[in-house]
Amino acid sequence: MKAPDTPGGFHGQPSNRSIMLVLAYLPPFAVIPLLVEKEDADLQWHAKHGIVLMTAEMLLLLGLVVVALVVGLMTAGIGCALVALVPIPFLAFLVMHIMAVVKAFGGKRLIIPVVSEYADKF
Repeated sequence: MKAPDTPGGFHGQPSNRSIMLVLAYLPPFAVIPLLVEKEDADLQWHAKHGIVLMTAEMLLLLGLVVVALVVGLMTAGIGCALVALVPIPFLAFLVMHIMAVVKAFGGKRLIIPVVSEYADKF
C-alpha cells in the first residue's frame, strides 16, 4: 500500500518533503535536500537558503572568536567576558533556524536581507 502524498504522510508519518524541509535548515545536513530533491524548486531554495545561512553564521562566529581573542590578549578581563557571550549568537541562530522551518512548513519563506539575496543567486 502506497503512502498518500499529503503533508502528514501515511498514518501520521511525516512526508518526505517535511523531512527535507527540516534537513534544509540543519547545518551539516542542508546539502541532502539540495542533492536529492532536484525537481522541487521551493525545496531547492530552502536548501540553498539553509546552506548560505549556515555559512554566514560560521563566518560571524569566527569573527566573534577572533575579536574575543584579540581583545583577550589586550585585556584579560574583557576578553574572558566576550568569550562567555559566545553562546548568545548560537541561541539566536537556533531561533532563526526554527523560524525558517516553521515558515517553510507553512509554504512561506523567511527572508533575511543579505542571506536570502545570496540564496537566490546560488
